[in-house]
Amino acid sequence: MDTWEDDQADPRLCLICGDRATGLHYGIISCEGCKGFFKRSICNKRVYRCSRDKNCEMSRKQRNRCQYCRLLKCLQMGMNRKAIREDGMPGGRNKSIGPVEISNEEMERIMTGQEFKEDAGLPEHTWGNNGDSDHSSPDNGVSEGNQPSPVSTLSSSRSLEMNGYTATYRDQYVGTPVSSHYQFLPHLFGYAQSVLRPTLARSLHSQSQTLVSQLVAAEDLAPLGTPMLIEDGYRVTQGELFALLCRLADELLFRQISWIKRLPFFCELSIEDYTLLLSATWQELILLSSLTIYSGQMFGDLANVTTKYSPSDYELQGFSEDGMDVMERLIYLFRKFNQLKVSNEEYACMKAINFLTQDIRGLTNVSQLEKLNKRYWYVCQDLAEYKYPHQPKRFPEIMMCLPEIRHIAGKLVNVPLEQLPLLFKAVLHSCKFSPNTLQAGTTTCLTTGLIPGN
Repeated sequence: MDTWEDDQADPRLCLICGDRATGLHYGIISCEGCKGFFKRSICNKRVYRCSRDKNCEMSRKQRNRCQYCRLLKCLQMGMNRKAIREDGMPGGRNKSIGPVEISNEEMERIMTGQEFKEDAGLPEHTWGNNGDSDHSSPDNGVSEGNQPSPVSTLSSSRSLEMNGYTATYRDQYVGTPVSSHYQFLPHLFGYAQSVLRPTLARSLHSQSQTLVSQLVAAEDLAPLGTPMLIEDGYRVTQGELFALLCRLADELLFRQISWIKRLPFFCELSIEDYTLLLSATWQELILLSSLTIYSGQMFGDLANVTTKYSPSDYELQGFSEDGMDVMERLIYLFRKFNQLKVSNEEYACMKAINFLTQDIRGLTNVSQLEKLNKRYWYVCQDLAEYKYPHQPKRFPEIMMCLPEIRHIAGKLVNVPLEQLPLLFKAVLHSCKFSPNTLQAGTTTCLTTGLIPGN
């Protein structure tokens, strides 16, 4: 477990509930409460029920109201249940950093308890919405499941040195009387300090600035060179649009290869590892860049080309369920990126984090990958908090886009090639020509469905 100093001027937020995070737990940045909840849920094989629509709000105040949605968000954000020790004792079995993606089917087996029954042959134990909470025995300073309480964690004394970031536990709370509501003490301390002291100006760590600048310098921000201009009145065929999509994919892939060679940490990994990483993530990298730095051309020039393509009734009727799923998720991501207005610096960090995944067989230097991944997680959060101090949930929202991109990339391989022209026409049309979409992607778009021609 990696933890940092409880510095009020530089808080880090839990990706599950937005509370103050205490470190990287089971693969993602989270607070003690969500870490302990996730461990108890998995170790005790708990199955929860949601009395609403399985989309309950997750915040520090609301997180205990629906344990089903809390566990679901833990899994969606990438908490790694395999990192929990089988004996239930503190400490993880591995130090996987970053979100771990699991399929919807696997997630469903966990949420319904089917996986627990398959593993242990035990009857399902169902818990209601109040079956678990962060309130544990206050007498010994240890939370349920042998998890250290926030107070005992804050009173530890150890340090972590990582790429210039030094985090030291302080013993200022040692000997502090622990009341029955000890789990709220860190928040009360933070509230008191914020009320009694004026907020100091937030500055970006000098090393963060250097690392971000290096990542942005590795990017090719020039417009794509693939021609996407069509004469007025020309009708584009399915084959011509498919050929254009292939040429765009070729250019985008070539840019990713060139990007790897310009990475500031290029010499720290082997060519074999880079080959494996690119093979596993190239679709995700292309998708991410298309939604961000090249979105103007994609939702402008390419969208104009797709309006000159009219799919046949046969193509419309044969559109697959995978194609519909990808279409809906792409439109959602378009809206999300439009809302966030992701900067080039944030994009560069997101891309590096997504690329530096350790969940690939055959990698030779997993420990270095872990270190690099962790480095850019911290840098991206530091950047988001510095540039957008009034958007405390910005970093979690940005990170939540990465599992969605991975899911879409995985689904795209199941879409028949002949359906790709129709898929791109539907997505680009829905986003570009929605009545609620204004100039240059300044607002969100709405799904308008499949439009045969326009």
